[in-house]
Amino acid sequence: MEQLAQTDRVEKAAIRIAAVRLGQAIDGNPRPWACALLLAGFLVRVFKASGSYLNPDEAMHFFAANQSSWLLTYKTSLTLAHPPLLILLLHLWRGLGSSELVLRMPLILAGTAACWLTYRWLAGLFGEGVGAAALVFMLFLPCSIQLSTELRQYALLLVFEVGAAYLLELALAKNSVPAMLSSGICICLALLSHYSAFLVAAVLGTYALIRMLHRHPRLRVFAAWEAGQIAALSLCYFLYVSHLSTLGRNFGAATGLRGFMGDEYLNHSYFQPGQINPLVFALARTGGVFQYLFGQSVVGDIAYLAFVAGIVLVFRRWRAALLGRGELACLLLFPFAAACAAALARLYPYGGTRHSFFLLPFALTGVTIALRATVKGRPAGAILAALVVALLCNLFPSPRSPYMSAESQRRRHMSEAIDFLRQVEPEAPIFADGQTSFMLAHYLCTAPVRFDARVEGFLGFDCGGHRVIVARTFIFTFRSFRDQWQLMLDHYQPARGSTVWVAEMGWLPHSRFELSNFPGLHLEAHHFGNNLEVFPLTAGQAMPAPELLPSS
Repeated sequence: MEQLAQTDRVEKAAIRIAAVRLGQAIDGNPRPWACALLLAGFLVRVFKASGSYLNPDEAMHFFAANQSSWLLTYKTSLTLAHPPLLILLLHLWRGLGSSELVLRMPLILAGTAACWLTYRWLAGLFGEGVGAAALVFMLFLPCSIQLSTELRQYALLLVFEVGAAYLLELALAKNSVPAMLSSGICICLALLSHYSAFLVAAVLGTYALIRMLHRHPRLRVFAAWEAGQIAALSLCYFLYVSHLSTLGRNFGAATGLRGFMGDEYLNHSYFQPGQINPLVFALARTGGVFQYLFGQSVVGDIAYLAFVAGIVLVFRRWRAALLGRGELACLLLFPFAAACAAALARLYPYGGTRHSFFLLPFALTGVTIALRATVKGRPAGAILAALVVALLCNLFPSPRSPYMSAESQRRRHMSEAIDFLRQVEPEAPIFADGQTSFMLAHYLCTAPVRFDARVEGFLGFDCGGHRVIVARTFIFTFRSFRDQWQLMLDHYQPARGSTVWVAEMGWLPHSRFELSNFPGLHLEAHHFGNNLEVFPLTAGQAMPAPELLPSS
């Protein structure tokens, strides 16, 4: 027994020595370890992107990009709620293939590059401890993985946003005109990626002015910055005139998505006068931002407190060598103040949704400064602590709507659903809501489709030997489905007793709006995971009275 105890002590001592040496190796040269983490983050994204089908928003973006010409692609992009860069990029990229992984690869690359740029940016300003922790969070937080493995605009926004900030610091440090011009180009590309970049441009523009008051760059560098600001302002004007000013008409008329998202999804992210105190709104929604960014409610609340602690640290006990108090205030506080002000003015949502994703680099700056103080500035300690936090966020997530679980979004579920629909009798039409129509257009159809609006109140297209009838409602509820079903029968007049197949694919778990559980009807539904279902209805069969349906 004594010999076994001695062996155990020797093994523990060897483990401690190995851990100390590993920590010293990381502290002495953190760059190779950061590269290894970057590769791991890239592989995680490839794995996640390769096994899941496109969600409705992704399918909608690819539908807009999958047009016959550049001009038509641009015109179609104007019906979406975002600037055109992603759609134009996908139009070019689709020539390489249409599998989920191929289509998502530009966003995977952009999201991974954003992680590295964040590391270089914050390590240069605050040291390797802050940069290393920020790199881990950027690579492995659930929201960062999710939004850089989807056909959405956020990965492009993030890489250009962080690229602009990093190049700005590089330009000021080296008095570099090319770096300053490149920073301005990044801001313009961010504006073409997502409309939250309007806030990013305001934040970085104000921050740059304060930085230049302290750094006194050469006149050529200031002129290069000014040229970038003029270009960005001109682009903002162009986007407003050509898109934003008409967005309410085009977007609301298309599918009703704007109404659904405003009422059901983003309602709490806009200030409601008379319902909540503005200060309470600001504090509560900021907490929601951190909960979303960290993907776990408890960890998000702790990160919120860590962010506040980071602010206190830099203003009372510690200052970065390169930044003064005004610059730190602009970098840490102004992004949140600008986003909150936009929500108070009801111009842009602010809270625990992906629309606040652009705040991630600024939030991580404050959090990792507090973390740096905890581990006494050591990169090894910062990396380990950040990895533990990221692991907890992934193991115990707090999902937010709209949501699909990884299991429900597996590619095989979509394959099974499409195989089933292809076996349905060709003469039977398929009735779907807006989100389902984009998924059918991508997976059921063998060629790009064009919606027609010959029947008032509906869209339609021929696909896979079937006529698909699309209600102008993005997501069915019990009430909207009943109303649209009756209107469809009146306008299309299918033979009484004939079969119409209803397809429901996309957001909202079936526990809330599973149409096959329609009150008063006993339907034989075919389920493929939790977010895909197909069931038959008979033209002319009785439907429940409106007062018997749930209010939601």
